[in-house]
Amino acid sequence: MTTTKSNESRREQRIMNIEIIGENAESNKMTIGGYAIRFESPQTYTYAGQSYTEVIHRGALDKADMKLVPLRYNHNDSVIVMARTKNNSLRLIVDDLGLKIEADLIDTQSNRDLYKCISDGLIDEMSFAFLVAPGGDVWTYEDNYDKVTREINEIEKIYDVSVVDEAFYKSTSVTARSFDQLAEKINYKKEIAELELAKAKAFAISKNVI
Repeated sequence: MTTTKSNESRREQRIMNIEIIGENAESNKMTIGGYAIRFESPQTYTYAGQSYTEVIHRGALDKADMKLVPLRYNHNDSVIVMARTKNNSLRLIVDDLGLKIEADLIDTQSNRDLYKCISDGLIDEMSFAFLVAPGGDVWTYEDNYDKVTREINEIEKIYDVSVVDEAFYKSTSVTARSFDQLAEKINYKKEIAELELAKAKAFAISKNVI
């Protein structure tokens, strides 16, 4: 029996830089932004002795659902949404470099506090949550599975973008969930290899080779 994981269990998060783009004095809106995704820019992480490299290729967002995306704080649903694509206060722009994000923060005290924290460098990172399409990534394994590369060719959905506290999220910049996926895939690969070896031995025995 094959078990299909829910989209929620396949949802991932990544860290990106955030910067001040400008302030519109007439509308009292404060604009923040940066690149959520940089195409063809491999990022390598080390976790539990394993090397994990991930690269998102150009074209990965060609079919992605980015219609109803909110800007949140720490991916927290209980905190008021700061901007969203629905009213164009959040803009997701795909260009040759990657996915660029621009957000206009309306003039509220919480947004002014956040804007001040960003402009002073206290908060300098964002995270985006996304879903890779089924079959939309390719994994390769080297050095007895200690060196792994993941190439993402198709993203199905962008869930949200979020301003995050660096101290809390830094240790999970590629997220533990991604390494859970890595462990599952490595274990699966090893199980297949062991099964194929057992089949080969059984075949050899049946032919009196060994």
